[in-house]
Amino acid sequence: MEQAAAPEQRRIHPAAYLLICFRLALMLMLLLVCVPLHYLWRLLGLDRMWPRVFLSGIGAIAGLSLRRHGKRVPGALLLSNHVSWLDIPALSHAANSAFIAHDGLAQFGFLKWLCDMNETVFVARHKRSDIGNQTEAIKEALNHGGTLTLFPEGTTSDGTGIIAFKSSLLGALEPLPEGVVVQPVALVYQDVPEISWVGEEPGLDNFRRILGRVRPVRLDVHFLPPVAGDDLASRKTITSAAHDAIGAAIG
Repeated sequence: MEQAAAPEQRRIHPAAYLLICFRLALMLMLLLVCVPLHYLWRLLGLDRMWPRVFLSGIGAIAGLSLRRHGKRVPGALLLSNHVSWLDIPALSHAANSAFIAHDGLAQFGFLKWLCDMNETVFVARHKRSDIGNQTEAIKEALNHGGTLTLFPEGTTSDGTGIIAFKSSLLGALEPLPEGVVVQPVALVYQDVPEISWVGEEPGLDNFRRILGRVRPVRLDVHFLPPVAGDDLASRKTITSAAHDAIGAAIG
């Protein structure tokens, strides 16, 4: 499936900038509350809950309306389709998840700071010599009972289907550590042409456009049966099984 081009009609009405400014102000206030509490919790050795609270709040402020389907397996490695930046606050809220991300994100200071607070595990596919360290970081996160999400498409799709999964993104998990549960998750948005971030649209434009919406962003989060049996044999069989399951859920 090829990436869809960004539609020409994606424009922000001038009046929507009032709503965008209001939502940005709320997000800033939320950040100013959650960051000190995060560092206080960390100083006291308590659970790092405030980054998840922050991301969940970002989704709520942006108008995200979630419905959950299926049973989530706590502490699982989630493989999800990827449609929008809203996927991250959505799965943080619905699954209490941290994320596995490409180390290219670590080049942006503010973004890396936010990712580190949420216990993001950065991986670099091109650094084969560092696979061992990446594997240990992922295993440590999962062994502590945390949930991690990986987007194996490696990019965003238009939400009407999914593109091929890159099994190489699971290179740090081959062989699969003992006891790790791999659970596919299907994110199904309503109004996907208005939500998806595809084509040549800059990320900031997509962010502003979604914040300028009056209608809620409705999202169904489908927790699908975990990958099992022979499908766990390798990263290729895992990604193939997850791709088929998510594709069937999306329709």
